[in-house]
Amino acid sequence: MPTTLSRVQVTLTPELQQAMEQARRVWPDLPASRLVEHLATSGAATLDRRASRRQAVHETAGLLDGAYPPGYLDDLRQDWPA
Repeated sequence: MPTTLSRVQVTLTPELQQAMEQARRVWPDLPASRLVEHLATSGAATLDRRASRRQAVHETAGLLDGAYPPGYLDDLRQDWPA
């Protein structure tokens, strides 16, 4: 299809073939080029979510320091059955 956008070529490695087969189950009527597009954009969205979660963990790390006294878990576990 004519376009003014840049194009890229990819080699259909076994890993990409497996990903394409998975994508085809989700988007069965799309041509291979659109499946690659969906895989790439879905992968980018996943990376964004992972980065957001990682940032949230870093931002909240240590917020509960001091919330429990030293030895709290040991004291709690004394009531557990052996």
